[in-house]
Amino acid sequence: MCGISGLANWGDRETLARMTAVQSHRGPNDSGLWDHRSPDGSYIGLGSRRLSILDLSAGGHMPMSNEDGTVWITYNGEIYNFADLRREMEGKGHRFVSNTDTEVVLHLYEEMGQECVTRLNGMFAFAICDLCESTPRLFMARDHFGIKPFYYAFRGGRLAFASEAKALLEVPGVEARIDLQALDQYLTFLWVPDPKTLFEGIRKLPAGHRAMFRDGRLEISQYWDLSFPAAGYEFRLPEEHLAREIQERFRHSVEQQMVSDVPLGAFLSAGLDSSSILAMMAMAKTAKAPLRTYTVTFPEKYRKGENTLDDPAVPARLAQKLGCENRQIVVEPDVADLLPKLCWHMDEPTADPALIIAYLVCREASRDVTVLLSGVGGDELFAGYRKYAAHYWAQMYGNLPGVVRRGAEWAIAHVPSLRGSTLKGPLRLTKKMLRSAALPAQERFIRNGTYLDSLQRAGLYAGEVRSEVAGWDSEGQHHAAFEKVRHGDFLNQMLYLDTKIFMTSLNLTYNDKMSMACSVEVRVPFLDRELAEFVAWNVPPRMKLKGFFSPTTKHIFRRAMKGVLPAEVLRQPKAGFAAPTDYWLADDLREMTDDLLSESRLRGRGLFRPEGIRKLIAEHRSGRQDWSMQIWQFLTLELWMQNFLDRSSNSQGGAIANSAGGWMGRESRQAAIA
Repeated sequence: MCGISGLANWGDRETLARMTAVQSHRGPNDSGLWDHRSPDGSYIGLGSRRLSILDLSAGGHMPMSNEDGTVWITYNGEIYNFADLRREMEGKGHRFVSNTDTEVVLHLYEEMGQECVTRLNGMFAFAICDLCESTPRLFMARDHFGIKPFYYAFRGGRLAFASEAKALLEVPGVEARIDLQALDQYLTFLWVPDPKTLFEGIRKLPAGHRAMFRDGRLEISQYWDLSFPAAGYEFRLPEEHLAREIQERFRHSVEQQMVSDVPLGAFLSAGLDSSSILAMMAMAKTAKAPLRTYTVTFPEKYRKGENTLDDPAVPARLAQKLGCENRQIVVEPDVADLLPKLCWHMDEPTADPALIIAYLVCREASRDVTVLLSGVGGDELFAGYRKYAAHYWAQMYGNLPGVVRRGAEWAIAHVPSLRGSTLKGPLRLTKKMLRSAALPAQERFIRNGTYLDSLQRAGLYAGEVRSEVAGWDSEGQHHAAFEKVRHGDFLNQMLYLDTKIFMTSLNLTYNDKMSMACSVEVRVPFLDRELAEFVAWNVPPRMKLKGFFSPTTKHIFRRAMKGVLPAEVLRQPKAGFAAPTDYWLADDLREMTDDLLSESRLRGRGLFRPEGIRKLIAEHRSGRQDWSMQIWQFLTLELWMQNFLDRSSNSQGGAIANSAGGWMGRESRQAAIA
């Protein structure tokens, strides 16, 4: 696991050194630079920060070259089938000087060129400079699901790339400016879907894509996509056979991802996914006892009215049963101090408070281990989210007489937020479902994943910003994703959309950034490419979400884990990797909210109507509405602007006003960087 950086016809070695240094948290064990200037004056440079996982010796130093120095690589990730590929490359005459997977990718490229990515099973983002021809080429790729990040800026035949967007701000001419269309997406979803970022001119290489830079031209192409059979496809494997096959494939994935020369452990919640990973780790031949697990728990004051916080007693019993250590991390952070630092590490505003929990787990685990296995991807693979069931509930609701529906919608809309009650979560889900129940299926599913609709956003924007984003379709990528799988069963369409957009742009992004902030590598066994393809083409939708009125999520995976996990784990309902946002806003973050979202500060930024945002805050505090996630959006955005825009002398109009006295002052920023 590492941080990569690179330049082509842009900047110099000093620039490259700054880009690499700002990502030092991604690789504290080693750093390296390599550059090349051709006779025609063209320049290519590669940088690396290394977190040593495989082959801890100096042989794993990067950037790394082939035998004659004509091909160089900077690489971030883990290739789980690297041992098989290495034997194949050795059979073709390639000589290895390390035991790293990095060198395998290098030699595989020599054999296959751009097609090398089709043989890789793992998580990766890399760049390879090929000097074998008269004109140097730069080949870049990102893994199938987008587990590892790859940011780039391309302008006027010049290219810069890195693992984190902040590194690109070290490149001359790359300035921190807001992309207003991306801002509209951020307010819609809480995050910006790939390939855009909130930085104007900085983009992400999409998951499953590769790129070639040569002679000042950048060509991007897709090399892989998850596909599904057409609706009505005749699935042939019986349920019992499928359960056995999935268990075996999942076991193989977990065991592959346990390959490491450093200590490893696992996240462990009360849920099915992380529990299944731990069970397979305990059964693995390579397991080194005792396995360490880490569970988040909250003080009682945070639990009031929350039904998404896991019960720590369940994972504790499971760990004991499997002979594993379980460390319970009591989450009581000074969130007002922590949030600015994490916003810096995230690069982009990401308004999911779960990232705080992810960071705290990784920070605690980093004392013992360097690698953690996580259950990210299980919900998208096997249909684990409540929103999939909510789609079918909405269908039933739509069959009710119109007068009944209108009455229900009016009544539910006027129910207060029920803060402090266990009904708060179900009420929020019901309100979200009812506001979209009358829409067509695709529109309904997209709407259920949004937080501010187009009218609400328009009412919050300042006049010039509202004009700038008018007519912009913030949901366009979602519609395009649905179009790609329009032939499939609608459950599979929903899973595809979440796999390609929600999981990659949100869950995988914050898992990468928060773990790397602690110099910890997170691996995700559910996102084994071969496992995902098998499930997509062999598991009928009815075996993923079983039943109609009260469906069982992940039915086939629960069946696969029967006999492996205790009954209490198999019965566990979905519990989010959540944070007590409502409590924090009412207590720990009340002062910060009033400061960062004050009328004077909002007016100085020039992006939003202060009265609109202050109204959200007032309604939330009175309990009339639950605007916790929306307020969190604006808090996170303001901290992002302090972190990045306020450092630039040429930010977009008005966006750097009021930087003095911000919560991310110079001393805090330096502490975050350190």
